[in-house]
Amino acid sequence: MDKVLRYGILAICLGFIFSSISVGEANAQNILGEILRRMDTYNKSLQSLKADVTMAKHNPQLGTTDTSVGTTSYLPKTSKRGLYARIDWTKPVEEQISVIGDSYELYRPRLNQVIYGKTQKAQGSPKAGNLLSFMNMSKEQLKENYDVVYIGEEQVQGGIKTWHIQLTPKIKTSYKLADMWIDSDGTPRQAKITEHNSDTTTLLISNIQKNVTLSASIFKLNYPKSVKRVAA
Repeated sequence: MDKVLRYGILAICLGFIFSSISVGEANAQNILGEILRRMDTYNKSLQSLKADVTMAKHNPQLGTTDTSVGTTSYLPKTSKRGLYARIDWTKPVEEQISVIGDSYELYRPRLNQVIYGKTQKAQGSPKAGNLLSFMNMSKEQLKENYDVVYIGEEQVQGGIKTWHIQLTPKIKTSYKLADMWIDSDGTPRQAKITEHNSDTTTLLISNIQKNVTLSASIFKLNYPKSVKRVAA
């Protein structure tokens, strides 16, 4: 998953640009610096997370939006192990997704099927795991891999006040833009990926429980031996 999600934030400003920055732009840069500082503090303190998740996939060409609701468990990458993420979708259908390192499994009980592969090639539901990984980005990764624009203060669902920032990858990725909504504690509350065809996937995180006890064993999906395994 790290190959998909290790992207950074912060625009590279050339020296001659600094002399022409307006007061409004300077204030935006000051706010951006504070956002990044709080995100970095949050990331360094994050040991585990449980939360409710809502994912909305929008197709602007067809004017359709598909929404999924579920719960997630998450362990950030450490020096001893890779990133762990699990999402249990309950609506509109039951599905379970597990991401360990850069590999994922998607279990579809109604089809008695497991799809497995690498996250950088994932289509559909596994992208939620990619969005979750934004919570594990260090300040250095943000600086290295993204140009960023501070959009402004906005509320996300539930009336949570956030800062909205937009990230443009400096390296080639499967999407053209990423947006994040960060609360006053530096917690990413919402993330959105805009693909090259303008389709979007938005993940909202709510009812957050930070640094609860989670065993790595819960990220291993349990499914019957009769399941059909399909390589992505």
